[in-house]
Amino acid sequence: MRPLFHPALEDIKPEAILYALSDPERVAIFAKLAGTACGGTCSALADLGDRIIPKSSLSNHFKVLRESGLIRSERQGVEMRNQTRCAELDERFPGLVRAILTAYGQLPEQLKTD
Repeated sequence: MRPLFHPALEDIKPEAILYALSDPERVAIFAKLAGTACGGTCSALADLGDRIIPKSSLSNHFKVLRESGLIRSERQGVEMRNQTRCAELDERFPGLVRAILTAYGQLPEQLKTD
């Protein structure tokens, strides 16, 4: 299996974050993931309440989120575990992720108190 690409913190660009979070489905996935303390699997994050994202679309959404530097993914058996890089991103771009999620009305409680 090919290794997953995760950009180093210093290589993350704000335009990549803005692009990744320009799609409402990716914002919803990222916000749901940011609201969980231990991360989540791709399939667990497919249900957005009013709709379920097809696996092919979900795979692409996670690739865009990962390659923009918003999440870190790790294979565990047949599942892929994902976690946000909110703390790292907040050091590099203070307030950027919170501002974007707030603009969408998707800021999870966990990020409001950090």
